[in-house]
Amino acid sequence: MTLATSALRTGYRALRAGLFRYAGGDAEKVHEGMLELLAKAPGGARGRVVDPITVAGVRFPNRVGLAAGLDKDGVAAQAWARFGFGFAELGTVTALAQPGNPKPRVFRAIASEGIVNRMGFNNRGAAALAETLRAKGVTRGNQAMGIPLGISIGKSKVTPLEEATEDYLTSLRLLAPFADYVAVNVSSPNTPGLRSLQAARELGELLDALTQEALTLNPRQPVPVFVKLAPDLEGTDLAETLAVVNDSAVSGVIATNTTLSRHGLLPVDRRFENEAGGLSGRPLTAKALAFVEHLAASTALPVMGVGGIMSPADGARMFDAGATLLQIYTGFIYEGPALVRGIQELRRQP
Repeated sequence: MTLATSALRTGYRALRAGLFRYAGGDAEKVHEGMLELLAKAPGGARGRVVDPITVAGVRFPNRVGLAAGLDKDGVAAQAWARFGFGFAELGTVTALAQPGNPKPRVFRAIASEGIVNRMGFNNRGAAALAETLRAKGVTRGNQAMGIPLGISIGKSKVTPLEEATEDYLTSLRLLAPFADYVAVNVSSPNTPGLRSLQAARELGELLDALTQEALTLNPRQPVPVFVKLAPDLEGTDLAETLAVVNDSAVSGVIATNTTLSRHGLLPVDRRFENEAGGLSGRPLTAKALAFVEHLAASTALPVMGVGGIMSPADGARMFDAGATLLQIYTGFIYEGPALVRGIQELRRQP
């Protein structure tokens, strides 16, 4: 880590101490307050060019991106390039606007460097995100925000599972003109029944419908479709799901989402064991790494590695496991922009 990056890390950690105390430690209020500030940030920054790569026809200035969940409604889309990210994934958004699960629904397991959340896809809806991006001058491929933008789509909570495909298609049709890629979120633990869409038959039908619709919307250059899987998939279920993914027309896989496991929580954070929701951060590091390694050995598709990347060394290990691109969220909350730069510095070393 360079002196400049080390200083950035020290400065952020001093700021973080105050942020974590703000609003009585309410993590969601801090999140909302920071988004309000970032929404006012000027645009015009370009993505930091470090080890650029083209994946699924999308040119990424660097390989470290912002994971979905931090900027669901795209209100701060113009700000993420300034933190050094090479891309940002907005969402998860749903066809219908929805408030998400009852509060409180975000809990910091600080000693364990983790977060438990049960947000439940709280968002203003796909149409609202489309209008937000249109107002910012975003169209697919123009990188008006300085970096490529992915958009994660999920199922509306009130939509029955048997109508899930049409729900996802509604979001795809609204957002494809603005997305450099679309991520299909079937792996959040916070929408009842959603993870059942990872089962082979259901996932096959969904991915076939979405990739065919992407082709119909733009026959010459369909928007790339990635699918996001849960780290809790294993055994025969995982093998069958990967077989379906490999037989589909998707452009890549995002691995992983949060976990239902509570393994890795330190004793001081055991009070969060019975909180419903997905766990992210340091407790997920080893599990996400193993999942990506297995995935990379089981598919020729590019893999975006996400989950438990809390240090530059974690990022390096994820690349070594076979990830082509990385996404961070919880690591960004705990370590700030120094984590982004630290991973990039390791990529620059011979």
